[in-house]
Amino acid sequence: MRRFEGKTALVTGAGRGIGEGVARRLASEGAAVCVVDIDGARAEEVAASLGEGSFALAADLSVRAEAETVVPAAWERFGALDVLVNNAGITRDAMLHKMSDEQWDAVIALNLTAVFVLTRAAATRMRERGSGRIVNISSTSANGNAGQANYAAAKAGVIGITKTAAKELAGKGVTVNAVAPGFIDTEMTRSMPPEVYEAARSRVPVGRAGTPDDIAAMIAYLASDEASYITGELVYVRGGWI
Repeated sequence: MRRFEGKTALVTGAGRGIGEGVARRLASEGAAVCVVDIDGARAEEVAASLGEGSFALAADLSVRAEAETVVPAAWERFGALDVLVNNAGITRDAMLHKMSDEQWDAVIALNLTAVFVLTRAAATRMRERGSGRIVNISSTSANGNAGQANYAAAKAGVIGITKTAAKELAGKGVTVNAVAPGFIDTEMTRSMPPEVYEAARSRVPVGRAGTPDDIAAMIAYLASDEASYITGELVYVRGGWI
């Protein structure tokens, strides 16, 4: 099934992990993808493997001036933009009483402010065009997680942006949804101490960690024409982990 034949997409943090999985899924279904990552070399590598029409953009989205260039660059290259996936994110964990201003600011800048900047830029253009799909990556940590006040606040904020944008754009042919992954097997989670990784994995009722493909499948659905009546929703993809 090639649901995105002739369509274009921009995926942030697409050099690896969930973002790479999403970029590959959309491209496999026909989309030309703008692969955005702070690691320009990795973004180029991924984009080159996706086929004709896809291209890479190196950008540090935590820097507002750089974040503001991304959607206009993709729109100019493609001539339009059908799908925006806000995936880029970092963690800078610390217990609340030990968390520095720098740790707070870094996570909020990339995980929340950049989502706002890119969503605003895409929404402005998509509403004028009368169509578009925006999918934002939140997290189960939005419900609160020890040592992640910054990350939880940012991911909860993403839900707020999503629901607000969905209401504002619902009559303009643009849907906005969020996906909240659970415990996903990525480079980031594999960097955990083995005992911590296994403890987290063992709490997942389906008996395994999720994969980037699991998240990509849901995002591809929400970005497709099949999901035209779904907007303002938060969809958990977590293997039953509550």
